[in-house]
Amino acid sequence: MANAEETIKELMMIDGAIAAIIADSDSGLVLASQSKGFDTDTAAAGNTRVVLAKRDTMRMLGLDDKIEDILITLGKQLHLIAPWHKNDAIFAYLVVDRVGSNLGMARAQLSSAVSTLTI
Repeated sequence: MANAEETIKELMMIDGAIAAIIADSDSGLVLASQSKGFDTDTAAAGNTRVVLAKRDTMRMLGLDDKIEDILITLGKQLHLIAPWHKNDAIFAYLVVDRVGSNLGMARAQLSSAVSTLTI
């Protein structure tokens, strides 16, 4: 089990990592973060809206399921969002360089890190 700060350190060791954030989508607050020149407060607030919108859409569609992860592919970066399995209001947000990373490995490492998270 790893606390939020340990989880962030683990995520930043992923190949191509630019930013890692643990945030609370109920409040939009950053619980822990580390980055290489990335505005983590703005990213947490903006991606809180992404998580809430997806949950609302699932509810409107009557989907009885949970979000495993959300991938946003940009030209130069990959943005991954993974809710914590114990409380889906808490999510991890990982930004990796598209060229310097492996999407499959980043998803697997993000999932593993979130599964060991303790808050």
